[in-house]
Amino acid sequence: MAERADEGETLEGLLWEALEGRGVGYLGLTKSGLHPLPAVVFVDRRRRRLWLAAAADSEVVRSVGDGGAAIFTAQSPGLLASVGGNLTIEDDPRRLARMWTPQAQAWRPEGPRDPGICLLCMDCVDAEVSLADSGLMRFSWDIVRPALRRRPRRPTAVAQQPTLH
Repeated sequence: MAERADEGETLEGLLWEALEGRGVGYLGLTKSGLHPLPAVVFVDRRRRRLWLAAAADSEVVRSVGDGGAAIFTAQSPGLLASVGGNLTIEDDPRRLARMWTPQAQAWRPEGPRDPGICLLCMDCVDAEVSLADSGLMRFSWDIVRPALRRRPRRPTAVAQQPTLH
């Protein structure tokens, strides 16, 4: 995937593509001390926004209030990412129904009218993206390998920080 970024695709483009293709990740509030919760993500590239469907009764959603700094993390083959921005609760059932996907349906079989779902909007500001040339298994193995032997190996992931505004 790092080669793809070198061949003319922007890092931001790779990030949006990965988020759209995967459809799920973890959402957390910065400085809250709460564990992130699973969320289904819907991408609005033009406005640099993430729309997220999350469990309405979760501690994270209850802690959002009028808005808060948040991080959404996701992984896809060859890419690990965390996106930071401001998170707000949106009460727009029609928007949620328009965005509903098979990934969301698998997570919440009752569909977008499920009262246990909350729609959130994250205005993206920045991101940390790591591109792993050989996939996530290779990346994980390369993290463990130094403890097993002393021979250094070239890095298989490159962390980069695109600004999304």
